[in-house]
Amino acid sequence: MSAESNKALVRRFVEDFQSRHNLAAVDENMAPDFIDHNAPPGLPADRQGVKLQFSMLFEAFPDLHAIIHDQVADEDKVVTRKTLRGTQRGEFMGIPPSGKTVEFSVIDILQIKDGKITDHWNVVDLVGLLQQLGAIPA
Repeated sequence: MSAESNKALVRRFVEDFQSRHNLAAVDENMAPDFIDHNAPPGLPADRQGVKLQFSMLFEAFPDLHAIIHDQVADEDKVVTRKTLRGTQRGEFMGIPPSGKTVEFSVIDILQIKDGKITDHWNVVDLVGLLQQLGAIPA
């Protein structure tokens, strides 16, 4: 696949999974041997771990959606800079529902092979999110 088609695949995946909360998009777009190199502690570094992580996010932020700002790609990797935005309606990391609308920055690097996502690395502004929720001082 070309860099442009890989970018389109990732964009569709982000919109379907992170904005529409379609958990089936994980199995449809990620290879069976997918590896999440930045899986949160306690979660498996595979497709099931991705579903568990985002199920928790979708419960805490039922209107969670992604806004893609930039994508850069080479032949087998796509880098996406995006913002995740949502309103906390459920518990998140022990923080009770606040009703606050928050947004946090994410940079993902996804490796693509044969039209499937095989590997994932990311940087997430968790400190900024926790500050917005009042869990740590700004």
